[in-house]
Amino acid sequence: MNRVPRSVCPVCLKPIPASHEIEDGNAYLVKECPEHGEFRTIVWRGEPDFQDWKRTKIPSLPKQPFTRSEKGCPYDCGLCDAHRQHTCTAVMEVTWRCDLGCPVCFASSGKKAPADPALDELAYLFDRVKLASGYCNVQLSGGEPTIRNDLQDIIRLAKSKGFPFVQLNTNGLRIGREAGYAALLAEAGLDSVFLQFDGMEDDIYTRLRGRPLLETKLAAIRALVDAGIGIVLVPTVVPGVNEHNLGAILRLASENSPGVRGVHFQPVSYFGRYPEAPADDQRITLPDVMRLLEEQTEGAVRTRDFLPPGCEHSHCSFHANYMVLEDGGLKKLSANGKCGCTPRPASEGADKAKAFVKRQWAAPDNVLPMADKQDDLDAFISRAATHTLAVSAMAFQDAWTLDFERLKGCCIHTVSPDGRLIPFCAYNLTSMDGETLYRGKCDGSASA
Repeated sequence: MNRVPRSVCPVCLKPIPASHEIEDGNAYLVKECPEHGEFRTIVWRGEPDFQDWKRTKIPSLPKQPFTRSEKGCPYDCGLCDAHRQHTCTAVMEVTWRCDLGCPVCFASSGKKAPADPALDELAYLFDRVKLASGYCNVQLSGGEPTIRNDLQDIIRLAKSKGFPFVQLNTNGLRIGREAGYAALLAEAGLDSVFLQFDGMEDDIYTRLRGRPLLETKLAAIRALVDAGIGIVLVPTVVPGVNEHNLGAILRLASENSPGVRGVHFQPVSYFGRYPEAPADDQRITLPDVMRLLEEQTEGAVRTRDFLPPGCEHSHCSFHANYMVLEDGGLKKLSANGKCGCTPRPASEGADKAKAFVKRQWAAPDNVLPMADKQDDLDAFISRAATHTLAVSAMAFQDAWTLDFERLKGCCIHTVSPDGRLIPFCAYNLTSMDGETLYRGKCDGSASA
């Protein structure tokens, strides 16, 4: 095994050597802690091939690092001067309160929460993001942001600071239940909603979210479409719970095009307290999601359609773009799968990702009825400009799967309360007993 520290021990979170081992086409992250023993976790299952999926990038240093690399990854986040990608999306947590208590929550919401940050504190954090990364995309998150009654003011604040794209990460309960609320958010300048949407069956919500929520979720979609806010459906995919429902989610997205702009699948990651390591059959990998989509859409979506990312590390995500036809079918717009390209600057991928998200995930302008199209080519061009659907997935890393190579290429950064920008997976990292590195420790006290 390579003796260079490349991951952390799930028990003590100390850096330890790690390497990938390929067995029967599956990739495992294998690591050993001198004190707590060996850990072996599946990170990639089957085709497309793990090695073929790699995409090398020329590093892009943060515009303004706030910390120096001294203790080594992942203990110097801020961003540090050794990070290899600047910010594509800054995740701003505007509250730690929530009206759900989901067992798969990144933020451990539902517990006793500290006071919400005031508007002047948020203004300082927006300024820190500008200083560190310039005008990147902003996602307002939590907790559940809609619990705040001044959410409109936060959206206006972000826009007044010059951020061109503001997205809301929400469970959608208030949007689905409160008439006119989506319109208030649209008037404040909200561009897009990242809507928690785990499936088309109430049993799925009961198991993942604690109660049946499907009708409320569908009402939220209708309200957001009426308000002209772009929607991205975000399912957390959990083996044995909703992996059978991915095709149904995609069909719903197609039926609600062009209001629904994309579906972004998130394979479950294990944050919080897990005294026993999750078994490999409790994990779903990116290739699993690709193949399930092909099977459940009867080939309308194919594994070979998907591409590695240009922004984050290649093993973090996949994506493909489709045009939604009038009959609800999907026509692939992106190029085919494997990349044999020469290394490109990481900054190039980040800039393209920011522009794509702003263009694709916001609601389209000027959707014309088909009668106004003049011929087949005009109809195709016009529909492709509006009725596009982005299908993607992102595999977040936990204490068992954390790979420093992936972490250093992260472009999704949580803004901590003290104004540092910390890669999302590092910010949410927890040991087996629930100890954190950064969340709840925002005074720079994280240490090896």
